[in-house]
Amino acid sequence: MVTAAPGKMGLEIWYLDGMIKKIRYDYQPPRTARSTPPRRGKRRFFPAVLILVALTVGGLILFGPSGPDLQARTSPVEISAPQSKIRLPVRNRIAAVISAGETISSLLGGYFTPQEIHDLGQQSKQVFPLTRICAGQPYQICTSDDKFESFIYEIDQEEQLVIRREEDQLLVERVPIEYEIRTQIVRGQVESSLFEAVSKAGETSELATALADIFAWDIDFVRDLRRGDTFSALVEKRYREGQPAGYGRVLAAEFRNNGELYRAFAYQDDERAVSYYDETGRSVRKAFLKAPLSFSRISSGFTFKRFHPITKTWKAHPAIDYAAPRGTPIKTVGDGTIIRIGYTQWNGNFVEVRHNGGYNTIYLHMSKFASGMKKGRRISQGQVIGYVGSTGLATGAHLCFRMTHNGAPVNPYKVKAPAARPVTEANMTDFKQRTRSLVARLEGRAEVRTASLKTPADNGQNQRN
Repeated sequence: MVTAAPGKMGLEIWYLDGMIKKIRYDYQPPRTARSTPPRRGKRRFFPAVLILVALTVGGLILFGPSGPDLQARTSPVEISAPQSKIRLPVRNRIAAVISAGETISSLLGGYFTPQEIHDLGQQSKQVFPLTRICAGQPYQICTSDDKFESFIYEIDQEEQLVIRREEDQLLVERVPIEYEIRTQIVRGQVESSLFEAVSKAGETSELATALADIFAWDIDFVRDLRRGDTFSALVEKRYREGQPAGYGRVLAAEFRNNGELYRAFAYQDDERAVSYYDETGRSVRKAFLKAPLSFSRISSGFTFKRFHPITKTWKAHPAIDYAAPRGTPIKTVGDGTIIRIGYTQWNGNFVEVRHNGGYNTIYLHMSKFASGMKKGRRISQGQVIGYVGSTGLATGAHLCFRMTHNGAPVNPYKVKAPAARPVTEANMTDFKQRTRSLVARLEGRAEVRTASLKTPADNGQNQRN
């Protein structure tokens, strides 16, 4: 069967039984013109293109995803941004001890102008005067990229002066030093001195001084100490950054001297300062200390007939001489007022203090006076008023200590001084309850517990045996 299909530009294509039979062009160019041969190059690839398309479609039908959803699926590609290098500031810390002659200007002069240091001194005056920085005290300077960040100065064992930069201003403050507190029982026996006994127990002289101060009203550690005397103390031990840093309070202590037992327990009665009381609530503090020196030896006692080593004559010696190294601190034995202070040929540097009840005490042959001592000044019991020396008529370094009552000389060791105020009745029940647990610990009957604190343990709680 022959069919005709119209072609473009007069082109007719004749099909015979579905096959191309004849191609006839209606348009016949003039014979004189050069006939252009038909371009068969592109037609030659046409069947191949059809076959390629057919294969592609067939492959998609056979091997493509099933169902109507034939859309291409793409997984997200994570594109990481290039990492930029962040520069961290270089921090530095200088930790040292104030040297003799160093000032705040020499310490911080590399970070501030003289005017800025002057302004800083004015700002700090109400918190802690920078002129009171002392040699021997630790300090730290922290910097960031060589720029000042902070200055920390240890005022004492309890407080620090902190100067730190915050934005565009400097802040000055006093802050308490943070310690880790561990409580421990310390026991010892006296062979020759309290210092030696405490040292054998593995502790330092600081603890020996603390014990002597607690029992100073009942025991003269120069004259009364005996071989075989024993002591026990529940002590706060301080640690900073894991290292020992001295002692806190002695929470409870007992001392057996020449067969007699003395006990003392730290307790704060209402708003009064922490003080020491015995088991019944009576204060261990008396009007007068037993001695003006913590540790020394008596070189000459109270007598009305003594051969003087310099004048070579017999005369009264209504005083007690304490031989001690030059520079040993001298404490006033009671609260009072300085009524005389100065120098004489025989007495050397001396101080006379008037106390309540008609008592006066006199301290002779000092090497020098403590800072701030002057006539009319009020002083507290145990306050340092001077230092042992050999000024005046003296053969060596010692303290000549005298006491009078209504103008007449008296032997200090025979004076029965009244005790200070006891625990108030309102707090007596609480005091005795706390005391029972402390006694149990002193006697080794308490359960062993551990604790780690940032501030001193309060009234014996959270302690470690």
